[in-house]
Amino acid sequence: MEQEESRKIIHLDMDAFYASVEQRDNPALRGRPVAVGGSRQRGVVAAASYEARQFGVRSAMASSVAKRKCPELIFVKPRFEVYKEVSLQIREIFAEYTPLIEPVSLDEAYLDVTHNLKQLASATQVAQEIRAKILEKTQLTASAGISYNKFLAKLASDYRKPNGQFVIKPAQGLAFVEALMVGQFHGIGHVTAARMNQLGIFTGWDLRQQTETFLRQNFGKAGAYYYAIARARDNRPVVADRVRKSVGSETTFEEDLTTQEELMSGLQPALESVWSYCERTGVLGRTLTVKVKYNDFQLLTRSRTCPAPFTSQAALEQVGREVLSSLWPLPKGIRLLGASLSNLDTMGEDTPGRQLLLPL
Repeated sequence: MEQEESRKIIHLDMDAFYASVEQRDNPALRGRPVAVGGSRQRGVVAAASYEARQFGVRSAMASSVAKRKCPELIFVKPRFEVYKEVSLQIREIFAEYTPLIEPVSLDEAYLDVTHNLKQLASATQVAQEIRAKILEKTQLTASAGISYNKFLAKLASDYRKPNGQFVIKPAQGLAFVEALMVGQFHGIGHVTAARMNQLGIFTGWDLRQQTETFLRQNFGKAGAYYYAIARARDNRPVVADRVRKSVGSETTFEEDLTTQEELMSGLQPALESVWSYCERTGVLGRTLTVKVKYNDFQLLTRSRTCPAPFTSQAALEQVGREVLSSLWPLPKGIRLLGASLSNLDTMGEDTPGRQLLLPL
């Protein structure tokens, strides 16, 4: 625990990133409810401005549902190339302070600033400077969480959103975790939280009362992770420039998809995410895997491997369409769709691969 508590980890998260970029570039959108996503009838919200969130509009929501919640909602087509350019600007700012940068998506990353390049006294000061530079260079705001491990830093970054930061010190970690509902824990999804509730586990304090054996018996290998985070422990390092075996993205929908048109529209953001990674890194892949979760939580995957790597987004979309067609007719509604690319060709040993999961 002593080694973990000596680390200084920052989780930087851009505020409503896609929507904020659109509002920055189009003054007519400022102060108005904006959804970045597909068509109103069959599309999915990729991101929502804070003005839209006040009406209950959220990412991964069907556009038709979002429109009902907010009749004045303005839909904007995603511009992934622009988001990628801004993300690279932000990444350059991170690199002024530390080489230990672990991107999670275009709009968030973990930074290990235990030994920062500017020799600033505290991680709090580092986070303040980074956020100020991001605002100066991009006219966008970011939120930050600072703590001694990744789990707590991630929790902290949500605590003062938007445009704020929050610190969880080593002496505060345990008390902070025990007061949270388990559904607020990063890494515990809706289904797992419901399962924990059935077992009488509602808060971090409840979770800490369970033995590791009990948690493993009920949640498999993840039980060890739950046992650790209930004690505010997380020894995962910030890992920069990881060579990945695959890259993927997925979207959970608030309303089940039931038509072929809805399926392709729902898969599109994941395919765009994967191809954005390919364009940025020069990494290509030969195997496309489509992940499907039905409304009863049954999981299904279908893969297609090509003799040569995919070289365009159009090629990915064509194979994705063929895979989706093979699922027809649907036995039940679909609540999640994902796409991943594997059998990656790194185009040379020195090409870094990084995780790029867009927050859809």
